[in-house]
Amino acid sequence: MAEFTMTKDADGVAVITWDLPGKSMNVLTLQGIEELSALTEEALGDDTVKGIVITSGKDTFAGGMDLNILAEFKQSGAEGVFEGTMRGHKMLRTLELAGMDPKTKKGGKPVAAALPGTALGIGLELPLACHRIFAAPNPKAKIGLPEIQVGIFPGMGGTTRLVRKLGVMSASPFLLQAKMSSPEQAVKAGIIDEVADDPVAAAKAWVLQATEADLVKPWDAKGYKVPGGAPYHPAGFQTFVGANAMIMGNTWGAFPAPKAMLSAVYEGLMVPFDTALKIEARWFTKVIMDPSSSAMIRSLFINKEALEKGAVRPDVPDQKVRKVGVLGAGMMGAGIALVSAQAGIEVVLIDQKQEAADKGKAYTESYLDAGIAKRKTTPEKKDEVLSRITATTDYNALADADLIIEAVFEDVGVKAEVTKNVEAVIPDDCIFATNTSTLPITELAKASKRPEHFIGIHFFSPVEKMLLVEIIKGAETGDVATAKALDYVRQIRKTPIVVNDARFFYANRCIIPYINEGVRMVTEGVEMPLVDNAARLLGFPVGPLQLTDETSIDLGVKIAKATKAAMGNAYDDTTDEIMFWMADNGRLGRKAKAGFFDYDEKGKRQGYSDAVQEKFPAKSDQPDVTEVQHRLMMAQVLEAVRALEENVLMDIREGDVGAILGWGFAPWSGGPFSWLDMLGAAKAVEICDHLTETCGERFTCPALLRDMATKGETFYGRFGAKAKAA
Repeated sequence: MAEFTMTKDADGVAVITWDLPGKSMNVLTLQGIEELSALTEEALGDDTVKGIVITSGKDTFAGGMDLNILAEFKQSGAEGVFEGTMRGHKMLRTLELAGMDPKTKKGGKPVAAALPGTALGIGLELPLACHRIFAAPNPKAKIGLPEIQVGIFPGMGGTTRLVRKLGVMSASPFLLQAKMSSPEQAVKAGIIDEVADDPVAAAKAWVLQATEADLVKPWDAKGYKVPGGAPYHPAGFQTFVGANAMIMGNTWGAFPAPKAMLSAVYEGLMVPFDTALKIEARWFTKVIMDPSSSAMIRSLFINKEALEKGAVRPDVPDQKVRKVGVLGAGMMGAGIALVSAQAGIEVVLIDQKQEAADKGKAYTESYLDAGIAKRKTTPEKKDEVLSRITATTDYNALADADLIIEAVFEDVGVKAEVTKNVEAVIPDDCIFATNTSTLPITELAKASKRPEHFIGIHFFSPVEKMLLVEIIKGAETGDVATAKALDYVRQIRKTPIVVNDARFFYANRCIIPYINEGVRMVTEGVEMPLVDNAARLLGFPVGPLQLTDETSIDLGVKIAKATKAAMGNAYDDTTDEIMFWMADNGRLGRKAKAGFFDYDEKGKRQGYSDAVQEKFPAKSDQPDVTEVQHRLMMAQVLEAVRALEENVLMDIREGDVGAILGWGFAPWSGGPFSWLDMLGAAKAVEICDHLTETCGERFTCPALLRDMATKGETFYGRFGAKAKAA
C-alpha cells in the first residue's frame, strides 16, 4: 500500500498526504522516500499544478525516520550510509528548489507543509525544506529534533537548515538539547511560520498567492549572512567557543554525536549550502558507523519502546488500574500519588495521621502550582488531578481498590503490620505491591495471606522525574500480579523492567558496588576529584562520591548495617570506616550541607571537603585514570552479568535500559551488556583478571563472561534471539 498519495484540486494545488498504513504515527521508510520523490517530481512537472501542500492523514505529522533504514544503509558500510543520506538530501533539496532556475532562482512552485500535530526528526526536517510551515494549534503536538537523545543528530538537512534559519546560538537548544516546542512556541522561536486552525486550508491559500521571492530560502539568496555571525566573524567565533564549552560541560566528551554535530555546523557554515549538506552527511555517517549510535538506538529507542509496549508481559487479560491505594504519604508515597492522579487513576493516600496525609496531597498541589507558573498546566487541570486524590487515615477507603502500593518505612515488621491491616479490607483480587529498594519481596510476602497477589514495585526518587520502575517478582508472585504492575507502569507513562527477587534486586545491586568502589578508593588515598571525574569522563551524570552525597550518607549506613546483619561473614566492610565516621560527624550529604563535599547555606556545592581529605589523606602516587574507570565500570557490569547468571535479570534488554534510566549508566554505551559487547568479552576477562589480582576477589570474572570469551560470543548474539522472540 502507498505511504504517500497525491490529489490535485481545481485551483491547481497538489496535496501530498503522508499516511503510513498500519501505524498510528508516520515514520519515513525507503518506500516513502521513493514515493515522495516521485510525487514531487510529478507535481513539479505538471503545468496544471501551481503549488504543493504536504500534510498527513493522521492527527500527527511524523515521528521521525524508520530506524531500519539506517540499519539497511549500514550493511553497505560507510559508503552505503553516506550515499543513502545523500539520497534523502537530494529529495528534500528538490522540494526546496521546487523547479527553480539554478542561477536566477526563478520559475519555482511554492511548497508548503501543513502539520496537524507532532512533527519530530525527519517530520520536522521535511517541513524545513518547504517554503512555509503551517501547524494546527494542537495542545498535544510536540515539534523538535530529538535525535541527539538516541546518539545521532539530525542528518537529513535539519542541522544545516535550522542553523542557517535561526543562527547557531538560537538553534543550539533544539539541536544539542533536543528541546521540544508547542506549535505556538515553535512560531515564536522562528522554527515554523504560522499556527492555523485549518493548516491545510491556510497552506493552500498561501500557495496560491505566493510570489517567486517567497520561495527563495535566505541561504539561497545573494548576500545571505548567518544570523549571529559565521564562524570566521568575531561574534560567530565567540558563539562556537561557548557552544564547544557547553557540549564539553554537559557531556565531558563521552558522547560522539554532539561533537560531530558541532563540527558539521562549524564546517558547513564556511561553505555554500549544497556543500554544507555533504559535510553534514559525512559527519552523520561517522556517527552512524560509531558503535555508540547503534547501542543507544537499540537501548533508548527500540528496546525501551518494546518494554513499554509489554514485551515481557504475561499473557493475561488487561489489568488496567482504576483505583490505587498508596500507603505512606512521605516523599515517595506523595510522588506515587501525584503520577497516579496525573494518569487519571483514583488515589487513596493513607498515613497514620491526617496531617501527614494532607501534607502528602499538598505535594501534588505544589507541583501543579509550579506547572501553572511555567504554563505547563492549567488551574482547571490542577483541580481535576487533585480531585482524584483522597487523603485519609481510614483503611476502609481501600475497600474497592484494585492495586495497593505500600511505601512505608523500610522495616520488615512495619511493612508486615501494614500488609495485614490492608488485606483485612481490600478485595480478594486486589494486587498488593510494596515499594522497597532493598528488602527481599519473598520475605515481605510472608506477611500476606495471598502471596500470589504480592509483588514489588520499586520507584526511583523523585518519582515524578525518574523514568524507570523496577518490578520485582517474589517466589510465589503470579502472572496476574506481574501484569497488573506492568499495566500500571504503562498507565503512568514510565518504563518497566521485571526482575526476580534477590537482595538489592537489579538496580541497587549494581549501583551500590559503584558507590562503594568510589568510596573505597578514597580510603586508599585516591584523590576525590579523580574518582568523580573519571566517572564523568565515562558519561555518568555524577560521580560516585557526589551520588553518595545526593542520596544521603545515613541511608548508606542504614543499608550497610542491614546488609551486614543479613550476610554475616560474607559482608565486605571495607567502606564502613569512612561512611560510619561521616555519619557520626553529621556529614550526611547535601541535606546536611556536609558530606564528601562542603556546601553553602543554599545547598550549593563548594568543593570537596578538606575534613574528609584530612581524615583520609591522598597519596602522592595516584592511579591512572583508566585504572579508576575500569574499577568503576567493572564494579557495576560484573554485577549485571551475575544477575543474568542467577536469573534475577531475565532479559538483557531490561538490564541495559534499566541501567541507563535507573542510575544513568554511561548512556553512550547502550548499557552494561552493550558496553561489554563493544569492549569484547575477551578484553573484559583480561581487565577482570588484572583487577582481581590488584584489587581483590570482588572483580572475579563470572563464569558466563569467561565462557563467552572462550567462544567469541557477544551478549546480544547469545541472548538477543530471546529478545527478538519476545
